Amino acid sequence: MRTPGRITIPLLLSALILMVAGLSFVSVDPLADLVAPTFPAELTTFSASPANPVFTGTGADTWDQKIRERGYILHEKGVYHLWYTGYREGAGQTRSLGYATSPDGLTWTRYKGNPIHTSSWVEDMSVVKSGNTYYMFAEGQNDVAHLLTSTDRIHWEERGPLDIRYTNNQPLRAGPYGTPAVWQEKGIWYLFYERKDAAVWLATSKDLTVWKNVQDEPVLTKGPDEYDRYAIAINQIIRYKGAYYAYYHASAFADWREWSTNVAVSKDLIHWTKYGGNPIVSGNRSSGILVNNGSGFRLYTMHPAVNVFLPVPTGRKPE
Repeated sequence: MRTPGRITIPLLLSALILMVAGLSFVSVDPLADLVAPTFPAELTTFSASPANPVFTGTGADTWDQKIRERGYILHEKGVYHLWYTGYREGAGQTRSLGYATSPDGLTWTRYKGNPIHTSSWVEDMSVVKSGNTYYMFAEGQNDVAHLLTSTDRIHWEERGPLDIRYTNNQPLRAGPYGTPAVWQEKGIWYLFYERKDAAVWLATSKDLTVWKNVQDEPVLTKGPDEYDRYAIAINQIIRYKGAYYAYYHASAFADWREWSTNVAVSKDLIHWTKYGGNPIVSGNRSSGILVNNGSGFRLYTMHPAVNVFLPVPTGRKPE
C-alpha cells in the first residue's frame, strides 16, 4: 500500500521517461542545424574599391544620363555582363534597358547598340540563366513585375506581367508588386517580391506562367532595428554551404532618403534571420548583389551608381 503524498522510484522514473519522450515532439527552429558561423565573413565583410564608382550615368544629354535602382551582373567565361536602367532627368521619362561588359568588373564598355530594349519599361531587374535562355524579371511601369527572355543577352522578348496568386488561387489585389528576386531549384522557380517596400512575399511556379504564394503573410518584414524600419526589398538569393542568403536593401528613414545593403539567412527560403551586423554597406549604396567570379565573392551595389566592394583578407579589418 503506497503512502499518500509520496512518489515512489518507479513512478519517478516513468515520469522522467514520458517527459524525455515528449521533448522529441517539440518543434525545432529552422536554423538550429546551421553550423556556426551562420554568417561567414566571405559573405558579409567587404572593403570599398578605390576605383568606385565603377559605372555611372553619362551625366550628358543621353538616354542613360542617369542610372537607377537594381542593375544586375553575371560573370560568365571570364567576362562580367551588366544590365542597367538608364533615363533622362525630368517628368515622364521612360526607363530603358542598357548593357555593358567588362574583363575585370572595374572598367566597363557600354554596348554600341544601347539601349537594347525600349518597347517596355525596364528597371530593377534580376537575371537568371537556365539552359541556353536568360530570364529577366524586372519592374515595369507602375512597379508591376514582368518577364523578358533572351538567348544572346542583348535581344530581349517581352513575356508580359507576372501572374501572382494568393494561396486560394485568387489574383493579387490591384497595386504595385516589384523588386522581383528569383531563385531556381529542382524545377521550381521561387519569386520574392515586395509591395510598396513594406514587406517581402514568396511565390513559386513550375512553368513561369502562374505564381502562387507559399503563404499569404510576408516572409521578410521591416524592423525591429532602426536600419530597416521604414522599407525593405530583396535583391538576390544565393545558396552557400547548405543555407540560403538574401541580400536586401532597406531604409531607416520614413522619406526613404537613404538606403543600405543588408543580408539575411534561411534554411527553407521562408523563415529568415537577419544578420546582426547589418547594414553591411551603408551611405546610400543599395540594391546590392553578390558576384562569384570563380576565385571569390564581390559585392556590387547598383544604386544610385555601381560600386564594388572587394573581399577582405583574413585578419584585416574592412576600410
